[in-house]
Amino acid sequence: MPTRYIGDGYWEIASRQMSIVSRSEQERFKNGKITVIGCGGIGGQTIEMLARMGIGELVLIDEDIFDISNLNRQSLSSLNNIGLEKSVVAKEKVRLINPYVKVTNYTEHISDENINEIINDSDIVIDALDNVLTRVIASRTAKEKEIPYIHGALHGTLGQVTVFMPENKITYEKMFNLASDGKQLTDDILKSLNELTSKVPPVIGPTANILGCLEAFEAFKFLTGIGKLTIAPKMLSFDLLDLSSFKLLSRDRKSVV
Repeated sequence: MPTRYIGDGYWEIASRQMSIVSRSEQERFKNGKITVIGCGGIGGQTIEMLARMGIGELVLIDEDIFDISNLNRQSLSSLNNIGLEKSVVAKEKVRLINPYVKVTNYTEHISDENINEIINDSDIVIDALDNVLTRVIASRTAKEKEIPYIHGALHGTLGQVTVFMPENKITYEKMFNLASDGKQLTDDILKSLNELTSKVPPVIGPTANILGCLEAFEAFKFLTGIGKLTIAPKMLSFDLLDLSSFKLLSRDRKSVV
């Protein structure tokens, strides 16, 4: 780290937001640990905003590499990193934005075998995924570990975000009426979940990046204690083609699984 950033550099980075939060509230964010699952369209912007707002520690997971189709929306992608692992690129981007953030990255697929180790003692788990089965595995583990689970999903110009609190009865599976709710992940259930994300959804840059910012700010609100969380079954929904745009809903028919 360059010498000029040693000492109170963290607070210089955070200085422009210190009229929004108190020193003690920002300290809580500085001491927080967040796991972000997915470093693509949604996750890339989530990660960047968390770093810029001054999160203390990030755990980043993505097994994928950047390809040219990512350039229309994924803020971490560029022609220079085509073919590179997304979580590795994300870790380096965080270092360049805010060297005070501790980052651990994983380049592997989320499964029942590794999810406990990855989430571990995080304060929050953020879902920046495009896969329903992985969401089920991650959300179940977060609830078992009593960790808030911030869910975000999109389809085209539609986006949605909500927070599943571990003490609430409403879970990701229950809210979206998934066949897996309350059941073991048998072969039939796995087939049913995988069919829900068998097609590649349409997506455009502003949708993914707005959603990433919203997820990051839900995490900021939770750790600092400011503002009101969007707690399930309430859900913040938006359609960038609709003039009314942002709406607070109790899961409507336009929601994305």
